[in-house]
Order: sequence, then structure tokens, then C-alpha cells
Amino acid sequence: ACFRLLCSLLLPALFLSGILCICLVVLLWGIRLWIQRKKQLSSAGRDGKRPLLVAFFHPYCNAGGGGERVLWCAIRTLQKKYRNVTCVVYTGDRDATGEEIVEGAFRRFNIKLIHPVKFVFLEKRFLVEASLYPHFTLLGQSLGSVFLGWEALLKCVPDIYIDSMGYAFTIPLFKYLGGCRVGCYVHYPTISTDMLSVVRNQDTRFNNAAFITNSPLFSKFKLVYYYFFAFMYGLVGSCSDVVMVNSSWTLNHILSLWRAGACTSVVYPPCDVQTFLDIPLEVEKSTSEYSIVSVGQFRPEKDHPLQIRAFAKLLKEKRVGQEPSLKLILIGGCRNQRDEERVNNLKCLCEELGVRDDVVFRINIPFEELKRHLAEATIGLHTMWNEHFGIGVVECMAAGTIILAHNSGGPKLDIVVPHEGRVTGFLAEDEDSYADTMVYIFSLPPEKRLEIRENARRSVHRFSDQHFEDTFLLSVEPLFK
Repeated sequence: ACFRLLCSLLLPALFLSGILCICLVVLLWGIRLWIQRKKQLSSAGRDGKRPLLVAFFHPYCNAGGGGERVLWCAIRTLQKKYRNVTCVVYTGDRDATGEEIVEGAFRRFNIKLIHPVKFVFLEKRFLVEASLYPHFTLLGQSLGSVFLGWEALLKCVPDIYIDSMGYAFTIPLFKYLGGCRVGCYVHYPTISTDMLSVVRNQDTRFNNAAFITNSPLFSKFKLVYYYFFAFMYGLVGSCSDVVMVNSSWTLNHILSLWRAGACTSVVYPPCDVQTFLDIPLEVEKSTSEYSIVSVGQFRPEKDHPLQIRAFAKLLKEKRVGQEPSLKLILIGGCRNQRDEERVNNLKCLCEELGVRDDVVFRINIPFEELKRHLAEATIGLHTMWNEHFGIGVVECMAAGTIILAHNSGGPKLDIVVPHEGRVTGFLAEDEDSYADTMVYIFSLPPEKRLEIRENARRSVHRFSDQHFEDTFLLSVEPLFK
């Protein structure tokens, strides 16, 4: 009787599930055919031939950070190599025109495109804003990116789709519904094994609040959520035909999460090293002021408070001796009101530590002014823990500053490494070690500092625009076959 009852319940449930699965498959197949039909109708040119549409998904293409430099260099590289390619950028920057965005890329990065770019302006970018999801932020932003990707796909169906901003959940959408060949450039894994270990070890970080670390129950729940998200992230990422990562650190994480080693390669981001190498390098002249420069967007993970605290410690203990006065110059981009609030909080911290007059904020400055500050600086400062790469670190080294970066991520594994057995810069981890290392750098004779700066300069050629172009074209070649 029990077996009959079980069969009478189970068989209809299985039958219904099967019917629903078939309906879903038919629906998705129908959507795919409809999208393909739409693409054919909209893309035929006057002469019957149509250009190859290569679309980059970059909702914040006007932000002015390192990721945007990769985007514009990638587009310029494709325009140089392929004559029949039209590049498309999906963006949410509706407050600027296409011409203004291209002009901004030239002004900020010194990148001039060869041909016009088609911009597809998206209205639902708010769906990927972190502020919309106070809790379950990773999941919320990832689901939001699917809806934003759907809007992008409906507005323009490309032949080749490249996610250049880390929205991996859009990849299956374009591959299976859009019928595109898909690739991605990963600057930073949405979730990493380091993030899992932070929660597992109950460490308090900017992305792991104290109320969670203080509760074993909350920590376990967050760990389960992270493992589930990591599994889903690996699933969608493995759909990529081509995977490019920006550093050895990112490579290790992506290989462990996506398990797509056969199509994954390291493509170092293009750093405009030549422009900075043009700055003459000579023994420092006597000066009334030394400057320490930091280059990086005003985001929480960049850890500007650590820079200010280490600098305050340096000034407070007056361990530098009788040399000229010191200035800390914080250079970076502000994307929105939250970034501006962050800058105001940093100014309050300067006030609190009594270093307000010694710290200068330079926000959204033109390229030439950035170059001037770097040319005049003695130390380039960088404090982000597990920075995926660190274009600002490379720029500082190319410009001739002595770099002091965080002892983790890209700076540790790829950038601030010995060149031909010689020192190229320094690494530190906390307030004390940063302050101590700055003291050490300032205590060196100018000739020794010059030697380190020269070593650093010689080491950065592997991060040039030309090296990026060569490795990028090699990596994306399968998408054009």
C-alpha cells in the first residue's frame, strides 16, 4: 500500500517536472531563434556585407580606472589588427555622449582610437550598484548583471562578446541565447579563495563585518552562502571560450574556481610605461620638500586610511631626521557620491590625526598633472591587500618613484620582484612596517635611491602597451576563427 501511494505521488511529480523542463528548453530555444532572427534583420549592410560586431560589456566605461585603460587599449588593438570589425561598448554612462567618453579616454589615458566606436547605452545600470544590496551583495549584483546583460542583448546582438568588467553571470546569456562566441578579461575574481578563508577564519575586513565575525552561526551561514556562490561563479565562468586574467594571483584563483585551464592565459594590463619613462631620471637635487604619492581610485579596498595612518606615524615620531618636510599626495578618481563621501571621511581622518596640512587630495586630475606629481615624488605608495594587479604600482615604478606596495597579490607576485637579481622596490603589510620602510627609503643616500629607481624602470617593459597588444591578440584569436 505504501509503495503504491509513493508511486502515485512520485510518478505525476516526475512527469510534471519533465514537462516543465521540456517547456523551459523550448522557451529558451525559441528566445534564441528570435534573437538570431532579430540580429539578421538588423545587421545587413548596404552592400549585403556586414562587419563583425565585437561587443565589450563595460557598464562603467567612463570611470577612468585601470580597467577602463584595458578596455580602450583592447579596442584600439582590435581596430589595428582587424579591418572588418566594429567595436561596441555596452555602458550605463548615460550622463555623457559617446564623443565625450572617447575624448575622456584620450585625456585620461593618452589613448586615441583609430575608428569610431558604437555605444549602446543601458538604462538599468542601477541593478549592479552595490548600494542596492546591503546584504547578499555578491548575489544581488550578479543577478542584477543578468538583467542588465539581457537589456544589452536586446539592444544589440554581437558576433563576439567580451566581458571586460567582471560580470561573469552575463557570459551564458550571450553564449546560449545570443549565440555569440564569448570571452572575458578578469581583473578580479568576484569571489576568491582568500574571501572564503577570511570568513572561515572569522577575520574582520571591509567585506566581512564585525557582527558576522563575532558570531559562529552567522560565520557558518556566510561560509555556506560563499561556497554556493563560488560554485555558481565557477559554473558560469567555465562557459567562456577564452579567459584572460591580469596577473598570476588572479590566474591561481580563476583556475581553482573555473577549472578552464585550457583556454585561460595571463594578459598583463597595458600600462602607459613609455610616457612615464620619458621623465628624465637623475640624482635628486636638494629640495625643501619630499612628496609621497598614492595613485588609485577612492574605493574601500584601496585602504587609503592605512596610508594616512602610516604617514601620520612617520611624521609624529620624527624618525626621518632633519631632512625637508614631507607631503602625502593622494591622487585618484571619484565615480559617484559614495566615493566623494569616502574622500570627506579621509579628510576627517587627516584632521583627527593632525596631518591635514600635510596631506593633499587630487581628484579626477588630467593625465599631465598626474605625470608631473609622479615626476616630483620620491615614494609611490600603494596599500591594497591582495591587489589583483596594480597599474598604479607599475606607473610609479616607470615614473621613477621608489614603490612601497602591499606584500600580497599582484605587486608581490608579478611587479615588485627582483629584476636581474636587483631590488626594484619595497613591500609592507601594516601601519608600522609601512612607516618603518618609508624611514628606511628616506635614509638611503640619493645615489642608492637612483639605483633602485633605475632597476624598477628596466623591469616594467613587460607591462607596456605593445606587450599587452601582442598577448591580447594571441589570446582572443580563437574567437575570430
